[in-house]
Amino acid sequence: MKIIIHGGFFSESSQTAETKIAKQQSLTNIIDRSWDYLKEHTAAETAVFAVSLLEDDELFNAGTGSQIQSDGKIRMSASLMNGETQKFSGVINIESVKNPIKVAELLKDEDDRVLGGQGAKIYASAHGIEDYSTEIPQRRSEYEEKLKNGGLGTVGCVVLDKDGKLAAATSTGGKGFELVGRISDSATVAGNYANRHCAVSCTGVGEDIVSNATATKIVTRVSDGLSVQEAFRRTFSELAEIDGFAGAIGIDSYGNIHFQESHPTMVFAAYDGEKHMMFK
Repeated sequence: MKIIIHGGFFSESSQTAETKIAKQQSLTNIIDRSWDYLKEHTAAETAVFAVSLLEDDELFNAGTGSQIQSDGKIRMSASLMNGETQKFSGVINIESVKNPIKVAELLKDEDDRVLGGQGAKIYASAHGIEDYSTEIPQRRSEYEEKLKNGGLGTVGCVVLDKDGKLAAATSTGGKGFELVGRISDSATVAGNYANRHCAVSCTGVGEDIVSNATATKIVTRVSDGLSVQEAFRRTFSELAEIDGFAGAIGIDSYGNIHFQESHPTMVFAAYDGEKHMMFK
């Protein structure tokens, strides 16, 4: 069993040493809880569990900590991909829910598995997801002062379970102050992808990740026989050609964990049962 989680880039908001430590401590707690959960659950279930915990922490730009868009509203996106079934499900620009990733999970057995905007909210309400305000005072003050803080925040999790099954889940609160209707990479296969060979979750500038098809390229290259390390290297070299800003975490079917970032500021942690690793 292996698990790795990420909390986006430190540059996603105004960072202090105190905030950095708080994020690291939160990731440590979340990965410990998720590892215990993984012992009795599947990769897909655990990915959702871990991302929901990240969404609940206002330190990260997802769920409760989500950024406000240019019209003052919070809209979130999230997706789940089960490597065994190779089915992708997600929500785009959903409003007023606590955990977008749980709505994405509900959609996994539907014929229509990716919903956006009002339709996603109607579906969530019809399936018992209660209204929830994800706005926190910090985000409102940022909006009122028209402060832009980078749009580099996303959370994600990649898991290999005891049966050798892989899954990836990713969630975001968006850029912050983006054009209404803007779609991030988090609910696309560019930002979140898995099959039987590899699973990957990305963070960074969504437009760069989509242009590079980052997650899909890495997973496809591993499927075609490259090592996960080489698949990351080649994909990030292509990202550099467009001066792209991104980070990614991944696990292959052999349990090899790998990460790479175009800028050394991503915050993430991994656990393989023997060694607890806080990389950033």
